Amino acid sequence: MAVGFPVKDDYVTGDVLTAANMNDLSGTLNTLSGAASTVNKNYLINGGFAVAQRGTSFTSGANNDDAYTLDRWYILSDGNDAIDVTQETTTVPTNGEFAIALDVETVNKKFGIATIIENKDVIGLVGNTVTFSFKAKVSATTKLDNVKAAIVAWSGTADTVTSDIISAWGAEGTNPTLIANATYENTPANLSLTTSYASYSITAAVDTASTQNIILFIWSDVTDTTLGDFLYIAESKLELGSIATPFEYAGGTFQGELAACQRYFQKIGGESNMAMATGGATAAGAGNLFVRFPVVFRTAPSFAFGGTLSTDFLILTAGGGSAGAPTALTQGVGGTTSSRIDFSGVSGLTAGYVTGVQCSNTNANLQFSAEL
Repeated sequence: MAVGFPVKDDYVTGDVLTAANMNDLSGTLNTLSGAASTVNKNYLINGGFAVAQRGTSFTSGANNDDAYTLDRWYILSDGNDAIDVTQETTTVPTNGEFAIALDVETVNKKFGIATIIENKDVIGLVGNTVTFSFKAKVSATTKLDNVKAAIVAWSGTADTVTSDIISAWGAEGTNPTLIANATYENTPANLSLTTSYASYSITAAVDTASTQNIILFIWSDVTDTTLGDFLYIAESKLELGSIATPFEYAGGTFQGELAACQRYFQKIGGESNMAMATGGATAAGAGNLFVRFPVVFRTAPSFAFGGTLSTDFLILTAGGGSAGAPTALTQGVGGTTSSRIDFSGVSGLTAGYVTGVQCSNTNANLQFSAEL
């Protein structure tokens, strides 16, 4: 006997499905009363601002226009040092854990944050309707009274996005002019934020021809601000369809979210007296170190180090002693799964013997970036 759909339309939790309430094909599929609604996939990595590999605070020198802050998010501002950025853990939505806080440091400037979605992840979004949602609030509405959000299509070369998408910020209340190959998919309008967290969403069809990447952009569109004004944003999400559903990590869990972020940026180190990489000496004062990445990068990353070589790094000898601090640390060969780091300027090594690099304190780290 064929089994079809339940005809009964008033099931509640605990009811038993019986043959008497079944119909082969002409019935209707019903849901239990009070059952949880569907939660759509979040295409936005680190939309909850939980991952902060670069750090949790970005002030003068680290808060320039077009500078990355919390993982996957970067600043867009009318000039450098317009805002300080922090990972917020106190002023968060009810039952939330994190937010991003944008603190006005240079008055009367427009500012915001943006994130770029990789070409491989926009498949299924392009040509369809999508919804960008988030929670937000301001510290006062006297000045930060015009906050907007946009879904921006990039139609240039895939994954070769000009991240600073602003050509001209324009007058107060006027949407910024975008650069070539960047197109607003919605018409940005004032979201009328208040001093309490609330949910906001915008919906648009991603219909720009040859869209290769999608950029999500939230900004303050006013040019009359006060030092110390705050804009808080939390629980952001991009999903298919015209309805905003509850927030979830793109990676499913925090660990999954961290791994998703590490496709674009990885920082190794930052722990006192811990090894960051091992390798072999090529001479008494030089050698190669090898780093195996925990997550495959989207493309071969660039290399940088955090801290000061002379005070924060230590090269180890084969016996575990010190060969001193290196004077140079550069990437010799880099790939998506591993990297060779070359060092020089130490003494006491034996060519062919094992060596390594250690953090002298929490300042030292190795940084690899393949951001879009």
